[in-house]
Amino acid sequence: HPSQAMAAQKPFHVVSPVLESLPLSKAVGTKVFMKLENVQPSGSFKIRGIGHLCQDAAKKGCRHFVCSSGGNAGLAAAYAARELGLPITVVVPSSSGPTPVRKLQELGANVEVYGKVWDDANERAQELAKTEGCVMVPPFDHPLVWEGHSSLIRELKDSLEAKPGAIVVAVGGGGLLAGVVAGLHQVGWQDVPIIAAETLGAHSFHEALKAGRLVTLPDITSVATCLGAKTVAARALACAQECRVISQVVEDTEAVRAVERFLDDERMLVESACGAPLAVLYSGRLQRLQGEGRLQGPLRSVVVVVCGGSNIHTAQLRALKSQLGME
Repeated sequence: HPSQAMAAQKPFHVVSPVLESLPLSKAVGTKVFMKLENVQPSGSFKIRGIGHLCQDAAKKGCRHFVCSSGGNAGLAAAYAARELGLPITVVVPSSSGPTPVRKLQELGANVEVYGKVWDDANERAQELAKTEGCVMVPPFDHPLVWEGHSSLIRELKDSLEAKPGAIVVAVGGGGLLAGVVAGLHQVGWQDVPIIAAETLGAHSFHEALKAGRLVTLPDITSVATCLGAKTVAARALACAQECRVISQVVEDTEAVRAVERFLDDERMLVESACGAPLAVLYSGRLQRLQGEGRLQGPLRSVVVVVCGGSNIHTAQLRALKSQLGME
């Protein structure tokens, strides 16, 4: 089948735009570039790593994908499966709500609602994946996923004239962070500091860094459910030993306010998980880090990875605001 052979060669992600943001630059006092991963097919950076993993599995004879995510990973896996002409079953917890289910079905995925939380859905998915010819698609904790995400930094190297003074990213399970670190090594930028942003209540990376070992949060209490990994990937902690990673935790209200402000500033609606790195920039935390000497003085430029997100629409934004008492 020639089109399948072609599909296996070309990656599924697009080379995303890098644009300067005047409002963000003004807030930080230095030039801020946005790496717009919100324009990826499937709506987030996840298609890079998950697309790469799925293509690799298809080459090795996978006949059916299984994934346990109602969020961006599930959508990326469903998109990749459709492109590869292979069936996929996505198991989502009942807490996901109707939007992801509808979006997954529109991509042709077979959706099974199971259990209350992701951990339940994940157990069910692992059962299903035991069938011969099935491949489990992990949302963040896999070397092929990180390898796919590293393409983001290679693109940055091509589009920026000079290496940035810092890169700001969101951390959920640590897949993006691991990809960014891999990419920095590939292009010789391993001295660029990474600001890792999380929301309080989903700050498993922050706690792990503080303790010097993996820490499991008792519960995810943040509204940024897409950052909701109770424990980060072990690789994320290792990244902090290889590169300069500075952890920053923002409040839910700051993340949601950043989403709203970014919508007004740049006319793009991203989810609250993506609001975390934006909040770091809007809130003056970068200047504070410089004042404390944790980040060097005048930065050449800052790159923020606008990671995107699927589970957001105007009604959802209003609901988040009222849930947090922000009206």
